[in-house]
Amino acid sequence: MDFNQFFEQLFGETTNGWALQILYFIIWCAFILFLLWLANKAANRYIEDAASRYRTRKVVRFTGYVLIVLLAIVTFTGNIQYFGISIGLFTAGVAFALQEVILSVAGWISIAANNLYKPGDRIELNGVKGDVIDVGITKTTLMEIGVWVASDNYTGRIVQLSNGFVFKMPVYNYSRDFPFLWDEINLPVRYGSDVEMTTAILKKAAGEVVGEYVEFAKTHWKGMVRKYLIEDAQVAPAISLRLTDNWMEFNLRYVVDFKQRRATKNELFRLIQKEVEETKGKVSLASATIELVGLPDVRFVNARRDADGK
Repeated sequence: MDFNQFFEQLFGETTNGWALQILYFIIWCAFILFLLWLANKAANRYIEDAASRYRTRKVVRFTGYVLIVLLAIVTFTGNIQYFGISIGLFTAGVAFALQEVILSVAGWISIAANNLYKPGDRIELNGVKGDVIDVGITKTTLMEIGVWVASDNYTGRIVQLSNGFVFKMPVYNYSRDFPFLWDEINLPVRYGSDVEMTTAILKKAAGEVVGEYVEFAKTHWKGMVRKYLIEDAQVAPAISLRLTDNWMEFNLRYVVDFKQRRATKNELFRLIQKEVEETKGKVSLASATIELVGLPDVRFVNARRDADGK
């Protein structure tokens, strides 16, 4: 007994071909979804690395979508040879109505093919900055940072952006090939302070706080030089001096982990403040001051006069 005879006996002689096709489609879809569920369970159980487990689940889900689409075409057209014709007719019918969706899917393909970013990366897209927590077929989900909070702290908002923005806007990736950023602090120092001692203080602070990043950064930067047409930049801390109308401005430039900017800058300032206080006045931090170089003659008149006008 074949499936047709079975269903005719189950539902009666009035069962037509379309009803059988729909029933076949539902049964096979249920079977595919069951296989996807088993695959996801296996991935959660046997893949320990979170990133690999996430990518595996994404591949399994996408494979399921493709299988269901192929199943629908074969079921309702009767033959796989009509796949191209069916896709053409389908595309012509919905292309105009689903322009943004199609662009988003194309963006998802571009993100995956070109490795623009992945979950865990910190990016800025369409003016929104945050850590990528999910890359879907149509949208990228970010945990937002910045905005009303200082530095690179989370705001608590989860933002979803269309993948189509990768074709319209620049994508700033903070961590793709070089997981370090160049950051800097400016230190205003009074004229008359010991310049060499100030430079030594900055070097000591940089060595203690960011020295551990330098060797890692050098290794990563060598990979950047091999991969891209880019100069072999200096990753060691650098100090420069600029003279202004009010003070000497020391600039300390250094590399730091892209997620540690705020904490590193705080540690540098605390250490520099401590070292400056130990100089006993040889190094003094400057602040904005106003110097009065001249005043007009001022005549004070007693407002209280006696009755005689004296």
